[in-house]
Amino acid sequence: MPLLDDDALAGSAVVANSAMNRERQLDGVDSYERELGFNPVEVIAALLRVTGAPDTVAWLDLCCGSGRALIQAAARLDEQGVAGRVLVEGVDLVDAFDPAPDVPWLRLTAAPVLTWAPHRRYDLITSVHGLHYVGDKLGLLARAAGWLTDGGRLVADLDLASVRLADGVPAGRRLAADLREAGFSYDGRRRRIGRDDRGDVDLPYDYLGADDRAGPNYTGQDAVHSHYRRRNAKAA
Repeated sequence: MPLLDDDALAGSAVVANSAMNRERQLDGVDSYERELGFNPVEVIAALLRVTGAPDTVAWLDLCCGSGRALIQAAARLDEQGVAGRVLVEGVDLVDAFDPAPDVPWLRLTAAPVLTWAPHRRYDLITSVHGLHYVGDKLGLLARAAGWLTDGGRLVADLDLASVRLADGVPAGRRLAADLREAGFSYDGRRRRIGRDDRGDVDLPYDYLGADDRAGPNYTGQDAVHSHYRRRNAKAA
């Protein structure tokens, strides 16, 4: 099947029309807290209490949608009197952010996540259903692992069924084993990937392109399949 490169995928209606994080709140019924299993503000506050240091504690959210949850988080941290010691940062392909205050502890950037490069490391990196619409999902995970601080935490939704080999077959258990060997954890029931420390990651997969005609995934929304060639052919 013909696969899309990153430029073509960025113009795909499936990616452009994704509404997964357009309305999502920080906490409540349809929220980051529910999807991640924790409230990022509480994680940041706990880090501030543990470190007791003036260093900035930073949270990066990839594919942040409207940025609504991040704007709410920044306001809550300001109310707690710790805004001067934190950075809440979001990146999304589409510049459709909710109105946000111009404050140094909140940063929203419109850019493709696969080419965007950070200027610092982060104590917490999240992506709430964002990887469903990214082409090189494994490449982004590998890069994000290097953006963490020592002891930093990464949590993202990842559907292994959306990662395919060159013949279109899901990478499946072999991929799960490769991710764990590289230092990631994977919860198959929740379809959630995690990591608890910074690392230089080189997963044995070469990205071939994306298929935006994959149809709905487990969320009920149209998603993108990412195709790879595993470098160790005999184990594929």
